[in-house]
Amino acid sequence: MGRQAGTRSARSHALSVLRIRGGALALALLPAAAAVILLAAEATGRVGAGWAGVRLAVSAVAVLVLATAAGVAAVIARSRPAVSPTVPVEESSARDLYELVRDLAERLEVPVPSAVALTPDCDSWLEDRSHRTRGRAAPVLVIGSPFLWWMRVAELRALLAPVVAGTGPSAHPDIAAARRFVRGLDAAVAVADKAQAVRGPGRAKRALVRFAGGSARLMLRACASHAAEMERGVAAAAAARAQGVDHALRTAAQEQVGLAYAGWDRLLTRVALPAWRIGRWPARLDAGVVSALTELSHRDRLAEGFTSRLGERPACDLLDEPGTVDEAVSLLAARLFHGGPPEPGPDWAPVDWQAYPEEVVDRIWRTRAARLFTHLDALDRPGSGAVDGGATPARIMEWLAGSGEARTEELAARLGAAVARETSRESWEDALVAPLIAGAGTGGGAGVSPMGLPLQAPRSGRELMTEHVAAVICCAAVDSAGAAPGLDWLDGPALLVDGARVADLTGPVLELVEDGDGRPLREWMAAIGVRPDKPVRLV
Repeated sequence: MGRQAGTRSARSHALSVLRIRGGALALALLPAAAAVILLAAEATGRVGAGWAGVRLAVSAVAVLVLATAAGVAAVIARSRPAVSPTVPVEESSARDLYELVRDLAERLEVPVPSAVALTPDCDSWLEDRSHRTRGRAAPVLVIGSPFLWWMRVAELRALLAPVVAGTGPSAHPDIAAARRFVRGLDAAVAVADKAQAVRGPGRAKRALVRFAGGSARLMLRACASHAAEMERGVAAAAAARAQGVDHALRTAAQEQVGLAYAGWDRLLTRVALPAWRIGRWPARLDAGVVSALTELSHRDRLAEGFTSRLGERPACDLLDEPGTVDEAVSLLAARLFHGGPPEPGPDWAPVDWQAYPEEVVDRIWRTRAARLFTHLDALDRPGSGAVDGGATPARIMEWLAGSGEARTEELAARLGAAVARETSRESWEDALVAPLIAGAGTGGGAGVSPMGLPLQAPRSGRELMTEHVAAVICCAAVDSAGAAPGLDWLDGPALLVDGARVADLTGPVLELVEDGDGRPLREWMAAIGVRPDKPVRLV
């Protein structure tokens, strides 16, 4: 579908959406029209006095319908569509980035986006926020922040070309009006859903809002297919318009999109999430994705000409203060994907990558070790036959080797219950959802409901046991063998011995947990220089 064809298709479906709006208005005016006709007929003598009752009844219905329609229209008009949580980028702090966007718009012969904002995700789009300015301003260009740090300037320009080209069709009056109508309906449905959950005074108002929501749903269903086809036409027209801009770089840029997404996902799930769970948020996630992707490229050889590519100017240089912007985006990422507070605090502090091993990795290990020995102490009662000792690797090894499988399972169950309790308290979701609901449909909601990371399968009791035993061994290696907590950009927390990552600890720990065989783990500790009889330091 070419540029002209795409625009024609988009406009055609936009008109269909507007016809649905017009049809709804005509339906609301139909009783009033009938009342006017009856009144005119009675005044001109075309109907007899016997029609007076009919006229009064129709007039009453018309007044009721018009009042209801006015109420529905008011709800739809006052409802404010949700705005994607983003970090605004002012032109004064990113002149080069704004110049790149303006240059693209001029080459594409389309309106310049009204502003630029960043999102902590691997995506870019145009977002109409004219309902906030009460005007018909050009849409805001939202850019995925990992793209700015990972991509080179030329790659970013090629990636943004079809996105910026979308401001052309967006400026068409019919398309803009159709989009405003659909967004208003969607916002009205959200307001009605909120009203459905609210209890208390104001029943008449809630009933009107719910009726408006039902009406909005009916109109949304009627225009859904046309709205979808309109957006396809807009996308096709924008893509066709952008064909002549940096066409040679388009394929390379798309390859980097896939690579950025892979690295971003690993960084969030393996590195950021462990920190978020203990109340710390990495303040340089976008810089971290560069390190993660560099490691991924070196390890799997995913990027051809990798070294020469890094010599080109990174797109984050288009920002005057990349570090400040990265910190703001990193805080928003923590709120979106985990549900953290909107501002730093004593229990929600930023952490730099240099401090991550000590402040996150070491703390996680010692917290797990403390949890394991706490529940082990609860099981070690007189007459139990368990080894009575301090928080040493030797104690847990002898306990697992000498205890039966009911007892091992009991310890695993205790650990699972404790982790579940702590996990249920780790998110600020309730505090965030409340203001989001309170401001729904008014544009005043400042809260952000966490979107959540990809779901992972729940860990079994044995897996939790293995995790906690490994933490004890890591603490012992740090305390008695000169090892150090470290960070693997792709896999998260790591144990470093002589500066190299230790990757062979899981096997010996599994043999101890699953078979009660502590010999492989003792041999591993002897090779590293770990003293199993020395108590580890707990939090």
